[in-house]
Amino acid sequence: MISDGTVRAHGASDAVKAPAGVTWIWFDLDDTLYDFAASSLIALRGVYDKYRLDRFFSSVEQWTEVYHRHNSALWKLYNAAMITQQQLRFDRFYLPLLEGGVPEEENRRLNPLLDVDYLAMLGATGLLVDGAAAALSHLKERGFHIGILSNGFRGVQHEKLRSSGIGHLVDKIVLSDDINVNKPDRRIYEYALEQAGATAAGSLMIGDNPDTDIAGAVRAGWHAILYAPHAPDEKIVIERREIGVIRHLDTLLNW
Repeated sequence: MISDGTVRAHGASDAVKAPAGVTWIWFDLDDTLYDFAASSLIALRGVYDKYRLDRFFSSVEQWTEVYHRHNSALWKLYNAAMITQQQLRFDRFYLPLLEGGVPEEENRRLNPLLDVDYLAMLGATGLLVDGAAAALSHLKERGFHIGILSNGFRGVQHEKLRSSGIGHLVDKIVLSDDINVNKPDRRIYEYALEQAGATAAGSLMIGDNPDTDIAGAVRAGWHAILYAPHAPDEKIVIERREIGVIRHLDTLLNW
């Protein structure tokens, strides 16, 4: 990419640069571009109020803590292909409600309602990680192709791109739903290359999860950069490879 006329990000680190030869930059969506954490909290508060979950939990904070604890454990199993998407989507509400003492019949009645409404609210916030839109616009102007590579569910991921207004900046969307294979399985990275007509040497993965986004990219022979706002170091070793770390997406404005 040309080097003259580069927009400089105030206060951004110059330690991490775009690897030579990269033409495709692939992003994880949740908590890399889309502010999943804030959006999830809004959605969880929404279903808490709508379905009067205060009948079972002492506060919305207790409800969200119990949900996140179970959901995080289930996503680890899902990313490792140890449970199905259907089981994940059922258990992430069934188990918190069970812990809250919800009777079995009421639990099973509420479960599909919570699933549908939570996902709808989650995708509708349009909230982005700080600097995401500017970074994508800049990278497009610099001539990079932009891809999304996500383990998220198809319907809600497309809605996030629409509601946040960044869909037009994305050249290719590849989801685990497309082939029923999750990151970090290298097959989804190979599938992404096939769909984009790209090469591993010309592809860079940027994501917030070292165990899925980054480890999978490294195994597939891609370049990789970890997005970690609170990381203490500018580099991390993953799969025996030294990986650059960026703490803010404004860093990409220096590319």
